[in-house]
Amino acid sequence: MDWISFFLSLLKSILFSSGGYGPLPSLHSDFIANGWASQKQFSDSLTIGQITPGPSGFWIISFCFLVAGWRGAVLACAALLLPPLLILLIQRGYRYVAGFSATQGVLDGVVLVISTFSVIVVLQIFIGNGIDVLTVAVAVVSAALALSRKVSTNLILLAALVIGFFVH
Repeated sequence: MDWISFFLSLLKSILFSSGGYGPLPSLHSDFIANGWASQKQFSDSLTIGQITPGPSGFWIISFCFLVAGWRGAVLACAALLLPPLLILLIQRGYRYVAGFSATQGVLDGVVLVISTFSVIVVLQIFIGNGIDVLTVAVAVVSAALALSRKVSTNLILLAALVIGFFVH
């Protein structure tokens, strides 16, 4: 594996995202195209990221560990730490352009693009792992219940787990 390309791909994906699951579309595209990862590794790492406490960017570390072992996890940690350090440097210049309406427009556009790409990648992961009617039904009902805020998220996750366990 070309470790420099691996690291630069990680860094690019993290730098040009809004954090959390923002790097997902770019990482998915780069890692699948280079043959470094499989759909299963993506879905496994996203699952790990959902069930572990802490920042949502930790899924990247688990993903890189699944793909390239400890070396991949260390490179992921380094790639995750560099952007905040860069932001500290850039922050001083931002205060001069923060008052312009174009600045907020650009930031809103970036978030919209990243959100759209994330939805597309999640759909590709679903299709790649074999989507069925029950999975879609559980996802739709879970989302509706979560949005209604009448049912605890933990209860929704537990019910989905039980359904998945007995059906699959």
